[in-house]
Formats: sequence, structure tokens, C-alpha cells
Amino acid sequence: MSSIAARAGVSKNTVSLALRHDPQIPASTRARIEKIAAVLGYAKNPVVAQLMTELRKAHPAGYQRTFALLNANLDASAFTRHPTIPAYVAGCRRRAAFLGYGLDEFWLNDPELYGEQLNRILRARGIRGVIIVGLMNDNRLPPRFSVTWQHHAAVVTGVRTREPTLAFACVDHHALVLQAMEHARQLGYVRPGLVLENTIDRLVDGRFSSGFWVGQQGLPATERIPGFYAVEAARHDQTAFYAWFEQYRPDVIFTLHTVVRDWLSALGIKAPRDLGLIQLERRRGCADWSGMEQHNDLTGEAAIDMLVSLLHNEAMGLPVSPRATLIGASWASGNTTHAPTHIGVTGSGSRRGRQRSA
Repeated sequence: MSSIAARAGVSKNTVSLALRHDPQIPASTRARIEKIAAVLGYAKNPVVAQLMTELRKAHPAGYQRTFALLNANLDASAFTRHPTIPAYVAGCRRRAAFLGYGLDEFWLNDPELYGEQLNRILRARGIRGVIIVGLMNDNRLPPRFSVTWQHHAAVVTGVRTREPTLAFACVDHHALVLQAMEHARQLGYVRPGLVLENTIDRLVDGRFSSGFWVGQQGLPATERIPGFYAVEAARHDQTAFYAWFEQYRPDVIFTLHTVVRDWLSALGIKAPRDLGLIQLERRRGCADWSGMEQHNDLTGEAAIDMLVSLLHNEAMGLPVSPRATLIGASWASGNTTHAPTHIGVTGSGSRRGRQRSA
């Protein structure tokens, strides 16, 4: 490394940073140093590299530079009071702090903020990378910020965006539902139903419903029932939901909506006595439910890691092949499903008979 530094006319520290693709070193300087290293036959020692990685973990870097954390939700306070978004934000903050980055927050739906203005602010603060958090109703970013995506490295949390599609980190929704189905079957449930607002399913490219459909293929055809996708309409009039439930009588329901429990209670149906309820995203307000922990804080951490990688590789602007990082979910037992030892029989046995007479 000393030879490279002498040949390049820079310090050993500059060589070290350049060979690690650190964005603090100009791209032209990095390219020149990498060329000299190749000529001199430099090769990184993997043992030393691993040791330095461990040392950096033990002694995290101090503040280095800043990323922009963009609130794409309609609610300006979504980072603190939304049931889901704060977990993403917490993960972003935790990982950014560990790596030595600060976070400046902006609200994309601020009527006084537009792309060129945001870009001027980012340039003035030396911000080259942005994290987008909070898309919940639509996976299309505001068109007036297109200039921002064209000039910065950008990563989205929670969903895959369209027009444009940027690098993104999110939970693996498809695998999450399959995993939930496996746990339900292990508990003895044989007739699962999915209750999910269609808008949410479309937001994640149908990965909830597709995972449910694939999971149903392992069931007898008589136990496969269609999902109920009109949750928002049912909040005002439950007639369609009750008709769906009476027609198909699932013995376990997968959902994101805690209101389903209230609708069933109005019919005198309780979980886990009469059926199981499985939450596909355990969060504030449903800690007693059985269901899936999505680990949205880990999604936030992964988004920061992706952004750092993009900057280290000078991957600025709209990507030709957007990167994706999928986070695995995990099962958490709760009070809305019965214990495996309480199972009687499967199929059309006594448990389903009790439920149908409810």
C-alpha cells in the first residue's frame, strides 16, 4: 500500500479509502489509484480485511456525512404516529448512526417542496443519497421529484416502486404468507381464508394473494376458498364480509386488519374458541395476536446498507437493473390461535362442526 501511495502521490489512508470505494475520495482519484494497484499487482489480504471489519464494528465510525430520509406518506407525522412506518425509520436511524451517517428528514407531500428546490437543499448539505419511507397507498413516487431520482442514489423501503423503479428493501411478502400457512397447518387448521384490502395487495404486486394461492395448493380442493378483498368498503357496511364468511366458513383467517376481530365478535365468534386469527404484520395494537413479525426495522437497516453500497460504487441516478433486498419474517405465537395439543381432528371433523354451528 505504501508503494501505491508513493506512486500516486497520496497518503496511505487515501489509498485505503480508495480501494474500499469510499465516496469521500473523488471517482477520478479512485480510478487512478485502482489502476496503479493493478499495475503493481496489489491484492487485498482477506484475513486482514476481515480483521479490519471486526475492528470497525468494535469502534464504530464517528459522523461522516448525511443521507436524506424522505417521508413519502400523506401524513407529515407518519414517522412517529403511523402503526408501521416508525419501525422502518428506527432501523434506518440505528444503522445510519452505526455507520457514522446523519439523517436529514423531508416530507415529500409538503406543498411548498418540489424537485429542484429539494435538490438545491441536498447539494448545499452535501447529500448524495436518499431513503424513501412511507409509501402506503400507491407505489408511484411524486412526479415532481423525478429530478431527485436522476441525480442521487436512492433506495425505497417497504415496496417496489413504479415509474420509476428504484432499488428497494422490503419484507418477502410471498414467503411470509407461505410461512404463515405452514404454521396454521401445523396447528391443525385446514380451511384458511384471506381477508385483505385489495389496494394493499396491489401495492406489493399481489404478493400476499399469490403466496396465499400457492399455499392453498397443498390443501384438498374442497378446502380452498377465495379471499375477501373489500375491507375498506366493509368498514362502512359489513354485509359483504358476513356473506363471504357464512358462505365459506374458514377455520382460520389471515389478515392485516384488526377490525376483522370486531366483525366476528359481532356474530358471537371468538378466537381461538371458534376459529383462528393470524396477523400478517404484528405491530402496535395487535401484540396478543398470533402471526408474522415482519421486522420492518431490519428493512430500514438493509435500506441504509444498500444506499451505502450504491454510493461506494458511484451508482447514481435511475438504475437500469434495480436491486432488491428481501427480509425474512418470523412466526410469533399469540392468543388468537389454539395450541397444537388442543387439536381434535382435521378435515370435516368435530372442530369444524363446532365452528359451523356458531
